[in-house]
Amino acid sequence: MTIFIDGPEWPGHGRYWSHLISDSSFNELQEFADQLGIPRGAFDGDHYDIPEERFAQCLEAGAEQCSSRELVTKLYAAGLRRRKRSRLAR
Repeated sequence: MTIFIDGPEWPGHGRYWSHLISDSSFNELQEFADQLGIPRGAFDGDHYDIPEERFAQCLEAGAEQCSSRELVTKLYAAGLRRRKRSRLAR
């Protein structure tokens, strides 16, 4: 049961972003995010979007860094991967 984060390499809205996940449960992930004051609005289906300026804070709180590919693999292995809905389905 670990929290993982990839590096801030995803551009969007004029900044770079990381993704924060749990390899065991959404409850574990939300508890971690709550402890850091990360707003629930940053939750995106199966991960939290973390701006680059909060990346170090997540590591200091105990998140382990891994690659983006590893994040997705861990989500699938835990049965927590949720695909985004198609824009056409909205």
